[in-house]
Amino acid sequence: MSANVNTSLPLEYQTHQSRMNILGFWIFLGAEIVLFATLFAVYAVLYQNYAGGPTHQDIIMIKEVMIQTLLLLTSSFTCGLAIYEMRRNNVKGLISWLVITLLLGAGFLFMEINEFIHYIHEGATMQTSAFLSSFFVLLGTHGAHVTLGIGWAIIVIIQLIKRGLTPVTARKIFIIGLYWHFLDVVWIFIFTFVYLKGMVG
Repeated sequence: MSANVNTSLPLEYQTHQSRMNILGFWIFLGAEIVLFATLFAVYAVLYQNYAGGPTHQDIIMIKEVMIQTLLLLTSSFTCGLAIYEMRRNNVKGLISWLVITLLLGAGFLFMEINEFIHYIHEGATMQTSAFLSSFFVLLGTHGAHVTLGIGWAIIVIIQLIKRGLTPVTARKIFIIGLYWHFLDVVWIFIFTFVYLKGMVG
């Protein structure tokens, strides 16, 4: 087994299996890009079809969305710090920054749920118009991915506590980092092309 470990590489890349898993996850992210690109394309076609219902300007709470954006982008930074601590072989620092990342992600989700509740109270539901259908599906899909990421990271943190920092746990942490950064990039596109573009018409 030791012959298959290349200690000159970062811990998460030291085994052939880890390198293949990371490559496979990059391919998976390619499929995720196609998924979100499709949802963005649907939204781009339907975003002006209000059917007499609320428009962007009627419902969007831009201040709250700005806070959501700040939370998620900060979580991307703290996730990067977690990877940095992993490279330093500092398990305590790694876990601490991961927990902070997840708390920021949970704060984002909490605000997004409140945002959706606000929209529903304003009479904006998926059934109201094509605009709102595409809007809710795009944001809901991203929110579901964030929820999955939080649950996934909690499981890996538990493994990290039990098994310590090994090539396997390091690989899992690194892959979660890739996933989390991907979700942040998707949110930047949502914030720009859904919220900001919607506010300026």
